[in-house]
Amino acid sequence: MTQAKGTPGDGDLVDDRYDADGKLVVPAHVADAVRTLIEWAGDDPAREGLRDTPKRVARAWKEYCQGYSEDPSVHLSRTFEEVGGYDEIVLLRDIPFQSHCEHHMAPITGKASIAYLPRDRVVGISKLARVLNGYARRLQVQERLTAEVARCIWDNLQPQGVAVVIDAQHGCMTGRGVRTPGVGMVTSRLLGCFLDDERSRKEVLSLMGY
Repeated sequence: MTQAKGTPGDGDLVDDRYDADGKLVVPAHVADAVRTLIEWAGDDPAREGLRDTPKRVARAWKEYCQGYSEDPSVHLSRTFEEVGGYDEIVLLRDIPFQSHCEHHMAPITGKASIAYLPRDRVVGISKLARVLNGYARRLQVQERLTAEVARCIWDNLQPQGVAVVIDAQHGCMTGRGVRTPGVGMVTSRLLGCFLDDERSRKEVLSLMGY
């Protein structure tokens, strides 16, 4: 096993290997699988425009699913207690993300709003987006993605409340099946005071624009 390129010193070893040009080596059976799919879809995988597509697709999917090789909770390990007495809602709104649905492997694209009410410590605001991306870069369903992000923040920061709202479009609806572009799906997960206290719930959802 070799260390993942671009992550020196993190101690995580993976099965990936890289060639002399720094490109991920694609195993033959993976490229063959993509080649078979191209042929089954009705095209010729041997023609010039598709000749290198199997390796490109394989490398792209390795990137799309890089969340499997990380633990999103790591991003919440460093916290700060010196916040000048601030004890109100911390909100990161409209974070863009992309994922892929586990049913058709079609794109899920949208935005997420993540909020928490700190108890005695806060985390760097960019870390909330990193948690989202850590879970989004896996095969997903939107409901589970929403719940996983909320639970990770709840378990690791132990705040008074957590709220996560995701608004996304699904390629399995826009590009196939019923083919309804422009339709958004909204999911939410509220924990702690945002679930139990009506005023807190209304406040955070209002700040998010809902």
